[in-house]
Amino acid sequence: MPLRPTAAALLTAVTLALATAAPDAAVASPTTASVPPSAAAATSGGFQQVTGFGTNPGNLAMYTYTPAGLPAGAPLVVALHGCVQSATDYYRSSGWTKFADQYGFAVVFPQTSSVNNSLSCFSWFDAGKAARGVGEARSVVEMVTKAESLYGSDARRVFVTGLSAGGGMAADLLADYPDVFAGGAIDSGLPAHCATTQAAASGCQNSDQGLTPAQWGDKVRAAYPGYTGQWPRVAIWQGTADTVVRPVNATELRDQWTNVQGIARQPTSTRSLPGGTTQELYADASGKPAVGLFTVSGMGHGLAVHPGTGADQCGATGAYFLDTICSGYYTAQFWGLDGGSGPTDPGLPAPIGLTATAATGSVTLGWQDVSGAASYRVFRGGTQVGAPSGTAFTDTGLAAGTTYSYTVAAVDGSGAVGARSTAVTATTPGGGTPQCFTASNYDQVLAGRASRSGGLTYALGSGQSMGLWNTFVTHTLKQTGPGYYVLADGQC
Repeated sequence: MPLRPTAAALLTAVTLALATAAPDAAVASPTTASVPPSAAAATSGGFQQVTGFGTNPGNLAMYTYTPAGLPAGAPLVVALHGCVQSATDYYRSSGWTKFADQYGFAVVFPQTSSVNNSLSCFSWFDAGKAARGVGEARSVVEMVTKAESLYGSDARRVFVTGLSAGGGMAADLLADYPDVFAGGAIDSGLPAHCATTQAAASGCQNSDQGLTPAQWGDKVRAAYPGYTGQWPRVAIWQGTADTVVRPVNATELRDQWTNVQGIARQPTSTRSLPGGTTQELYADASGKPAVGLFTVSGMGHGLAVHPGTGADQCGATGAYFLDTICSGYYTAQFWGLDGGSGPTDPGLPAPIGLTATAATGSVTLGWQDVSGAASYRVFRGGTQVGAPSGTAFTDTGLAAGTTYSYTVAAVDGSGAVGARSTAVTATTPGGGTPQCFTASNYDQVLAGRASRSGGLTYALGSGQSMGLWNTFVTHTLKQTGPGYYVLADGQC
């Protein structure tokens, strides 16, 4: 991509020019604030920049998010932003951090810049940057190696996802490095190696390339000749009203990856999901879904998110973050990050009526029975803590004055884990009277009750937004547990 493209080139689909929004995309400017760099540590948690991760031939920046206390052997997800976005935008709005906390994995957020591409697009269309061993593709894999070293991530459970140009790069990475990535998700993106030159990119975005499934599959097989291992599990997300990356790309992606997997193009199961979404799964010979196509009716160009506190909600709306369905929730299930083996067909529904009653050192849970359930799994903060056969469970040995979050899933007779319930919280008694602290955002951060990122302030633990980091904005924070603060203006 030339560093100084012509005005016409900027408006072409070659760069996935997201500056011209899809009709239903939000028009708010994306957040571009940086975060203070620091040495990453698996025990510290949070969003931070990591330097010195390799030779970095693609001139990318590496950011990571790690839940506090992340154990060794956890999965790793690489999340690639779209054009005119940054790693900070994707960290803030994609929803992946919610599931990193809930299911227990680290997230790498690669970032390109206007130095590489005038619109900060990943170069999915450039054979010199998106092939095995070179450019941006190599830089991303160097980040994976660095993250595995820092956090002790499980090299067998590394996944990559991306939006738009990031989705195109994710597809290329799955083809280039099937020995690195166990699965991927391509959101409003392009088939792997659809284009290898700038001139060919516009056609990929806008029209049917007229290739057979075998020809699409050959593009993947040619990316790493001689590879004989297992191919990644691939989820494809596409809006039917996308005018930047036309829906035909989802069909081509389906054809490409079913061919690579050696499976039929007819779905083995189809079901409706929230947000006008249709899920089609394509299972391999063992019955395990290998390709998933998620089509969102009426959605334009962007990443499907659904803000809220429900188990199947995530993210924040903004430019190219569209409120339809939480794609991260279903992608994490598809990959098996929720502790299951992937989506079931159609799967037991989530238990309802979950209640939590706290006592000294324990929390007792109850929920309604799910027809067909052989047992249940209970999760505290995303980690399984029980497998009762009935609809009640008591979690013991808990700290006093601490807030805990729980979800429950039903398990069928074959051992398949169904959808998780909406989360509930309970606070164990004791630990003294909750303390309140009223101070400026600047002083709250200095006192360790809040954190700062990109000029904004967030309550420690709850992550509630407190506004600008300065001495003029004042809030009251209430401590409800160790290292956990909530906004309590006018309540103390």
